[in-house]
Amino acid sequence: MKKNLSSYLLDRALIPTDGRRRIVIDHIFPRVDCGSFPLKRIIGERMTIRAHVFADGHEKISVHFAFKHINEEQWNEIPMVECGNDEWEVSFPLNKLGIYEGKVIGWIDHFQNWLEKLYKLPEDDKDFEVELLIGVQLLEKNFLALSHNEELKWWIEELKNERLSILQRVHLAKNPALQQLVQKYPDRSLASESTEPFLIFVERPKAQFSSWYEFFPRSWSVVPGRHGTFKECERLLPEIASMGFDVVYLPPIHPIGKKARKGKNNSLEPTPEDVGSPWAIGSEEGGHKAVHPALGTLEDFRHFVEKAAQYGIEVALDIAFQCSPDHPYVTEHPSWFKWRPDGTVQYAENPPKKYQDIIPFDFETNDWEALWEELKSIFVFWIHQGVKIFRVDNPHTKPLEFWRWVIWELKKEYPETIFLSEAFTRPKLLYGLAKRGFSQSYTYFTWRSTPAELKAYMEELISYPIVEFFRPNFWPNTPDILPCYLQYAPPSVFKMRHVLAATLSSNYGIYGPAFELCVNTPLEPGKEEYLDSEKYEIKKWDWDAPGNIKDFISKVNHIRKNNVALQRTDNIRFVQTDNPRLLAYVKDAPAHADPLLIVVNMSKNVEMGWVNFAPSLVGLEDSKPYELTDLLVDVTYTWHGDWNFVKLDPEICPAHIFRLSQYG
Repeated sequence: MKKNLSSYLLDRALIPTDGRRRIVIDHIFPRVDCGSFPLKRIIGERMTIRAHVFADGHEKISVHFAFKHINEEQWNEIPMVECGNDEWEVSFPLNKLGIYEGKVIGWIDHFQNWLEKLYKLPEDDKDFEVELLIGVQLLEKNFLALSHNEELKWWIEELKNERLSILQRVHLAKNPALQQLVQKYPDRSLASESTEPFLIFVERPKAQFSSWYEFFPRSWSVVPGRHGTFKECERLLPEIASMGFDVVYLPPIHPIGKKARKGKNNSLEPTPEDVGSPWAIGSEEGGHKAVHPALGTLEDFRHFVEKAAQYGIEVALDIAFQCSPDHPYVTEHPSWFKWRPDGTVQYAENPPKKYQDIIPFDFETNDWEALWEELKSIFVFWIHQGVKIFRVDNPHTKPLEFWRWVIWELKKEYPETIFLSEAFTRPKLLYGLAKRGFSQSYTYFTWRSTPAELKAYMEELISYPIVEFFRPNFWPNTPDILPCYLQYAPPSVFKMRHVLAATLSSNYGIYGPAFELCVNTPLEPGKEEYLDSEKYEIKKWDWDAPGNIKDFISKVNHIRKNNVALQRTDNIRFVQTDNPRLLAYVKDAPAHADPLLIVVNMSKNVEMGWVNFAPSLVGLEDSKPYELTDLLVDVTYTWHGDWNFVKLDPEICPAHIFRLSQYG
């Protein structure tokens, strides 16, 4: 049987709510997954949006973009500008932290179409009187829609005033004051609005530019072998600040479980003196909202946070949603965990690895809502202690929709919070977490060891749409990872990886003091773990041991803070070299302010080669010589043209960080 039109449309779910609406809003960009996830921006930036908006025929249309902060009721509207080919653009500042939502609104501008026709009619045209009546009808429609606006009423009466000649009324209709009034109060009774969500997470500058330093507080007692305290760690802050770090990241600071505690080097047979892993959270002394007694009190922690702030440092806390077997949650909320048939609780596994000292939450529990609320309350508790930055441990082992919910809830109330995702996992899962709200993410930088690999990876990270939601944070090492290229490596390799992390990405971090002391011995050949890992024991560090690279790190961080080109990641462009062991790239700033050319020797040997760099790439003149000041060694060179020679001896310095300039 032949279906009628209505049945056909119904079958395809295409019946419009009002078929008189003729505007099509076909595409809005940038967006992430058709608006399913928010864009990420920094407060003070301008947000530029484009949309494909059109209608049938040739009539003029008007397009506006409406936006508001999620905590506000009132929408703001600004006109979009037509750029040709039915594309419209708008740009506006983001002046408030938190979540914005937006939509595109379009309508047929009947008044402008009528006015345009009026302008085209010759003054002796007989249709003027009819056209005036048409215009009056349009204005009367607006008048009713505007609840009888008195100003518009006056214009309508004047256009109908037969004491005025036709030409006088025509000139009245062309008056700019009337046009401005109609533009202010247009007829939008048949306007179309974009239906898919448009969201923006606006975060503070540290979400985009930060230098992280991780250390274990328990290893910094003034008495060798004794458990360190927050008070004792305050003496480290001036040195960390002098090295140029602005975020101190602490591993979990909570009580550590005693059941199934791990010994040194992850041993299953601990001694009574073993302190266990900080990631085995919880004991009879408390759980995720408690401080390990050996570190001090909650008041001591708050004082440490306040002291760090005096040096321009924020404290980031590790949030690990897992428990030791003797965490209070295990007895208070047994339904939040998986229990085996023999009555024992299921510990964490990642075959062939087993983590007998860690119990994961069961996110499939029937009591999931209470679990979610409790986990959210952990964030809130530490926010109230002065923490605004959180490094989240293994978020890829918890449901993604939990992260979307909890970050959204926290951002609504605490928009200054920043979340770093520690998810060394599959790409789609890694990006999926970033889409759901994480401000920054660990990456595969740790395992990209050649110029070709790094170039390809960086080009992926700054490609659309990844660049709209993913902010990398590059770590050359972590307490869990001593990469192969750092094993038994000389200090020059540590310097090389530091320059790469700190100049490729605007967010980076190191685990210290293992990194700046160039600790390079693995647990065993073929393993990435450190020998005598600090995860399982208290270390005694000599921060000024011979061979340390603290001064080099300080120099690089000083360069980062004084060159805006290094304070974002998406402004990188790679340039060609004729040596596959040299990586060369440009980091530029708005209006080409102090552009940088960086060349890194990724070999352990002396390398030389030619770099193909066009000065016009950063706004310089190709035909004139230009100067390059190496900010690492304070030496200035003069180059001519595109191809120029470099030689890098890693024992002297593994990289150039050139600031470019041209005079005359």
